[in-house]
Amino acid sequence: MTATLIWILVVLVAVGLYLSWTAGRLDRLHARIDAARAALDAQLLRRASVAQELATSGVLDPAASMVLYEAAHAARQAEEELREVAESELSQALRAVFADAQQVDALREAPGGEAAAHELAEAVRRVPMARRFHNDAVGAARRLREHRKVRWFRLAGHAPFPLAFEMDDESPAALVERAA
Repeated sequence: MTATLIWILVVLVAVGLYLSWTAGRLDRLHARIDAARAALDAQLLRRASVAQELATSGVLDPAASMVLYEAAHAARQAEEELREVAESELSQALRAVFADAQQVDALREAPGGEAAAHELAEAVRRVPMARRFHNDAVGAARRLREHRKVRWFRLAGHAPFPLAFEMDDESPAALVERAA
């Protein structure tokens, strides 16, 4: 009788330790999502700021400046629900403004244009990486949260279900090629 109770107790402790380890792993994944989201937000803000600064510098032609400024301003001011759309529109505006290599060359030839083009190219290049890190963390947390043990024992607590950040982050080829 006591041997059976001891074995039941050992099994319950082992299951408890396993569930505790899984809950800790899920908590670490949520922390990783938060850190990746903060990094993504910083890169998106940097890209919009550099684009807005470039648009107001007078280096670009007036039409390109207006398109770029409006898209960058909308991306910086977008509410969370509309952020993905605004950031996608900024990507499209960047591709439209820097569609051909002549525009990039004209930017580089202007005073201070070389540094501005390099800074914009770096900002544009880092956004897809930050988004990929964020979405990878979200995917890992989602896969773990889909397990029965996590749902049955409510190991996620009250944490919201993680959402991926989906946007058009294709870089303007002429800008990125010239910066490399």
